[in-house]
Amino acid sequence: MSSPPLRVIYLVDDDASLRRGLARLLTAAGYAVETYPSAAGLLAASQPLARGCLITDLRMPGMSGLDLQVALTSRGAALPVIFLTAHGGIPATVMAMRQGAEDFLIKPVLKHDLLAAVERALTRESAVWQTQARRRDLEARLSLLTPREKEVLTHILAGQLNKEIAADLGTSERTIKAHRASIMEKVQAHSPAELGRLAHEAGLLEGSPLSELRDG
Repeated sequence: MSSPPLRVIYLVDDDASLRRGLARLLTAAGYAVETYPSAAGLLAASQPLARGCLITDLRMPGMSGLDLQVALTSRGAALPVIFLTAHGGIPATVMAMRQGAEDFLIKPVLKHDLLAAVERALTRESAVWQTQARRRDLEARLSLLTPREKEVLTHILAGQLNKEIAADLGTSERTIKAHRASIMEKVQAHSPAELGRLAHEAGLLEGSPLSELRDG
């Protein structure tokens, strides 16, 4: 069995003393930690980022913590973010939360509060990662379909029977049955309901009731 991907706590703060203290605390708690004195430093040094979460000061010289969050998201590294600040203004808090911040902690940060926030962030990160992994797996299965099978699948997802699909595509019902069997095998679905569920997870069945799918 392969080892799970390494998860890293990325700590970005221009206060060197605080950075060292929090790094020691997190390392003692068993986390892998990378520290950076600036947002630009993280963006330049770590590509691509590992799984994990980001702890960043909200206000820093140069790029702010919010700017860093936006930059990482634009690069596809949407890590859960825990913001630290000594200036807890409501507008900044609202903006951070709108951007998807996991937590917003006021300095000086209590050990219990920080570790609890990190655990929440990693729990959410794990759930998002599993969902994305599942989506990638489904997309890989769907990529095995031939163009004709994809066309047949579209009709199946519309709730049509084999004879209806055959009439629409100008072919025989027997041929459609063969395509349907191949689709079910490649997608690894064992019933029309499961095929509908997998298609929904892959984003192919948005807004379509699964109950409409019929077996032949």
